[in-house]
Amino acid sequence: MRVRTATITLIAALASLTSGWSPRAAAFPNDTKTIVHVLNRITFGARPGDVERVQAMGLQRYIDEQLRPERIPDANMTARLAGFDTLHLSASEIAAMYEQPQLQLRREMQQQGIDPADPNAKRPPAMMAVQQKANSILVELSEQKLLRAVYSDRQLEEVLTDFWFNHFNVDARKGRDRFLLTPYERDAIRPHVLGKFRDLLGATAKSPAMLFYLDNWMSVDPNGPRPSAAILRRGARGRGVIVPMPPANAQKQPRRGLNENYGRELMELHTLGVDGGYTQKDVTEVARAFTGWTMGNPQQSPEFRFDPRMHDEGEKIVLGHHVKAGGINDGEEVLDILARHPSTAHFISFELARRFVSDTPPPALVDRMAERFKDTDGDLREVMRTMLTSQEFLGPEARGAKIKTPLEFVVSAVRATGAEVSDARPLMNALQQLGMPLYQCQPPTGYKDTGDAWTNTGALVARMNFALQLASNKLRAVTSPQSPVAGQQSSVTSQRSSVTSQQSSVTSQQSSVTSPDDVIASLLHDEASATTRATIAKATQAPQMVALALGSPEFQKR
Repeated sequence: MRVRTATITLIAALASLTSGWSPRAAAFPNDTKTIVHVLNRITFGARPGDVERVQAMGLQRYIDEQLRPERIPDANMTARLAGFDTLHLSASEIAAMYEQPQLQLRREMQQQGIDPADPNAKRPPAMMAVQQKANSILVELSEQKLLRAVYSDRQLEEVLTDFWFNHFNVDARKGRDRFLLTPYERDAIRPHVLGKFRDLLGATAKSPAMLFYLDNWMSVDPNGPRPSAAILRRGARGRGVIVPMPPANAQKQPRRGLNENYGRELMELHTLGVDGGYTQKDVTEVARAFTGWTMGNPQQSPEFRFDPRMHDEGEKIVLGHHVKAGGINDGEEVLDILARHPSTAHFISFELARRFVSDTPPPALVDRMAERFKDTDGDLREVMRTMLTSQEFLGPEARGAKIKTPLEFVVSAVRATGAEVSDARPLMNALQQLGMPLYQCQPPTGYKDTGDAWTNTGALVARMNFALQLASNKLRAVTSPQSPVAGQQSSVTSQRSSVTSQQSSVTSQQSSVTSPDDVIASLLHDEASATTRATIAKATQAPQMVALALGSPEFQKR
């Protein structure tokens, strides 16, 4: 009863969280509080020993190191991800090995009078196996995201990969996109998060995942001859290249016209921002420029193709620029215009500052970041450096100005407790329950990163329940050292590749968390209000203390 009362007290405190802040001058420090703050922003939270390690090497050096992830050895991740068979497959390989068998399964079900869309329909074991194999694409992608977030030493790269995927969001639940997301994140997002924005923009524009999600792969010149819907679906014989319709058949086939979805989101969400100065006419002109940006055979060789037979060759006027490069270069020129537009520099800088500094980032900081964006031709590493070394980011007013999303909360809790994760699927399930299923945000806006989206009472209760499960070792395959019995040894059997059949003993560190003060020091870094301290003090067992600390308002902030 005392723990329940304490939980209610903390939930009430959580509901009153605010993120107000005002910038104030701050030097480049190396004190514990600033280090904890930086770790809360450019990583998924401090692991045991991280604060001491960063303090020894110096905070400025640590930030510089994180800005160069390619120089950070990360062999640990190679071993942890070795058993995920799908992570290195091309889109064509995934289609052949995982998607095509599922499509064949659906055809067989229909022939047997079974509705594939009916969740209650009885399926033979063979069909269930094919379906489970198809589902493994998204499961493995989600597991690798969580394992990287928990264990990778390239933490800033992981945070930015999550940020930019959300910025260029694609929903796995739209048709066949779940089969396209693995190469999308791996090849279009991850390699460019600290590169030039124009390269990142171009990679997403040509990704089959984005082409399919926003329907641009079927966008054609509305006034010219174009392939039929059937040929758009199946592609040419043998090579998967879309072929033109014979003129005699053109009038008999379903027609596809200009699709403005990508053109609109490209300007509103990806570059200029909703107030970036474009008009509906610009949306139409941009859509015309991207006609012919499509795929080969979508179900066999879903790779980017430019088809000149689908392209509108007329002159376009985009934001006052005459675009007449011709062919695929029309789209490339539009990307150049948008990537170098002043509104893009400001919008991208604002989005980054909102993610890393405050829900309402200081305008002066955003302006400096935008200037750096323009001066370096969109060098995202230098824009990040400007922000991460700024007074507004490092100053005490920025501390605790952000509320953790469910992903940030779950991963930071695992990291803070030093838990061992041998199977990340229970964490995936937890995120589902917390309202943030991985890769399944439907609108192109992506998940919100402001506190108001995640601080309702129901969500906070769910977070407390997760904290109690984690602290009590009730999450399958996730073992926390803060186990209920002092000195307990927990054997965790890894289920992945090079660590399969290896058993790692996780020794309980119960002696380090035998009092409320110990818990507050280790998990909250001695930053706790009188209410939080009194609440944790009411717990009689270490797992309860840990759960209350993880569920506290202080831990929800970053």
